Amino acid sequence: MADATDSVTSQTDSVTSRNRSGKKRTTRSERMSEMLRVLRETGSLKVAELGERFGVSSATLRRDLAVLEEQRLLTRTHGGAKPQGAVDEVPVRYRDGRSREAKRAIVRQAVRMLPSGSHVIALTGGSTTSELAKQLPSRGDLTVVTNALNIAMELALHPRHKLVVVGGVARPQSYELVGPWAEQVLASISIGTAFIGVDGIDAVAGITTHDENEARTNRAMLSRAKRVVVMADGSKLGQATLARIADIQDVHEVVTDLSADPAAVAAIRAAGVRVTVVEVKAAK
Repeated sequence: MADATDSVTSQTDSVTSRNRSGKKRTTRSERMSEMLRVLRETGSLKVAELGERFGVSSATLRRDLAVLEEQRLLTRTHGGAKPQGAVDEVPVRYRDGRSREAKRAIVRQAVRMLPSGSHVIALTGGSTTSELAKQLPSRGDLTVVTNALNIAMELALHPRHKLVVVGGVARPQSYELVGPWAEQVLASISIGTAFIGVDGIDAVAGITTHDENEARTNRAMLSRAKRVVVMADGSKLGQATLARIADIQDVHEVVTDLSADPAAVAAIRAAGVRVTVVEVKAAK
């Protein structure tokens, strides 16, 4: 979801779809997301290589790197950049550019899964759950519980549902409110369907995220739900990150896309979880 509090991610460098080199034009948010991914995987960035990858000028790339350095996500070096601390977790404001069409297709399927009549749903933080918040149908009989500040902002600006926001301590990386205060509120709420965003889902490791406090609060949320739906693009299946949210047996349904590893999908189904695999149409 584009972060309403951070105008950086909404900027683009051109109104055309392709640049002079014939490469597909990328937004600043998409470039930064890819930069952080490459930095996490390789440990360094080179402006010359980025220029070839994105087909934009060195000056544009240096401005991108300057913004990321200001946000303490990397340190610029001569001709490139290196990590500034751990880069295991990409901030949610830069996740929207990754697998965007897959996430939209997953969300469209999730919307179809909403039951009719009065219902309480819960949304954890994450780029896919943020997209779901944007696509929720206008229904006065729908109550939305969330611990994510950006999702709360999206829903508060377009008041179509009853909105419940739990308290807690904010995590800048995900905009989620976590900790004992959040968990105390969740303990007093009954949830029909919880839509969970994850960093990894695996038949053995269960559903996981990068932060142990976030995992504990998300666990408190899904423990109050009659039905737990995990929305995860294909890159998340078969993966496990630091902190376990719940066992795979605590999940009722998974919605993913065709890029998911078939073996990982089969293993999750064998664990008794319903898995819906959606087709992703290429963006026009």
